[in-house]
Amino acid sequence: MYNMSLNILIDPLANLFGWMARILYSYFGSYGLAIIALTVLIRVVMFPLVLSSQKSMLKTQAMSQELADLQRRCGDDKERYNREAMELQQKYGVGAGLGGCLLSFLQILVLWPIYRIVSRPLYYISSVTTDSIKAMAEQAGLQENLITSNNISLIHKLTSDSNLLSTCIEKGYIKMSQLINFDFFGMDLTLTPSINPSKILGEPSNYLPMLLIPILVVISQILSMQLTNWLKPGYKEEKLAKQRAKKNSAMPNEVNPTEQYMKMMTYGFPLIMLATTFTLPAAFGIYWVVNGVLGIIQQFLVYYLFSKPYELKKQELAIKKANAFKKNTSETKEGASDSSKSKKKKKTTDNI
Repeated sequence: MYNMSLNILIDPLANLFGWMARILYSYFGSYGLAIIALTVLIRVVMFPLVLSSQKSMLKTQAMSQELADLQRRCGDDKERYNREAMELQQKYGVGAGLGGCLLSFLQILVLWPIYRIVSRPLYYISSVTTDSIKAMAEQAGLQENLITSNNISLIHKLTSDSNLLSTCIEKGYIKMSQLINFDFFGMDLTLTPSINPSKILGEPSNYLPMLLIPILVVISQILSMQLTNWLKPGYKEEKLAKQRAKKNSAMPNEVNPTEQYMKMMTYGFPLIMLATTFTLPAAFGIYWVVNGVLGIIQQFLVYYLFSKPYELKKQELAIKKANAFKKNTSETKEGASDSSKSKKKKKTTDNI
């Protein structure tokens, strides 16, 4: 039941992405460039949702102080707090917070269609029918059911056995025009990166440069996730507060669960991706590298479009409040001084 409901979401996306990859391949004539271009298009389509999520986060941060004040005023009166909190959300235009959840869900959901495309390129990019793939698998002595879900071993058979390829073409299972160029800067993107010395020494031209893919996956993902923290509003203030807390031994050194979770994600998730990269075709690693680089570019765009202006406006308001406070204090002191002078003058007059 779970697989069926998941396939209802994944199948249309896989068909759409496959169609896009097919068009991109016909334009570029390169499987690697088609995967890169597809990754860019997916990021561009999702960018408005990223901006919407960032706007919502900034609005939530802007009303956080008012929510804290409201919590102090309401105390245990949860009904009043919920009612006035809803009014604050309407005032700031903050929704129910589904934007960030939807974005995360879509980013994870997209991985399945991409995996299908890179594991079944004959079906999604070459447009070879399932029946023809089964027939070629039978001709090659491979298990038909496995080949329909993963074409890679059949592709390797076709490219290494010219007699098999000729037979499949003669019987109309596949056309020469449907054959894909999987070479990308000297790497065969249907192969899986490996740290096995025998493979690396056996085919150094393929496997040695392919080791760059897992390394770039880890670097790009760690940097992208670190930038999320470094470029978020209030990061400098948080850092200074932590430094003061460390210097002040009287302050309790509390462990922030959210911060610990983010640290675990920053370093744990890229390690999971690193391990996964060694189990999937190199084309999937290319997707992850490009996706990570685009994530870094996206972080800077969001920062300069929204986060930085928000920080500058926040600083401007803080300066205005500080100046207003100084002015009020000065006026109060002047008033007190004038009042004191009047009293002294009156006292002197009375003495005379």
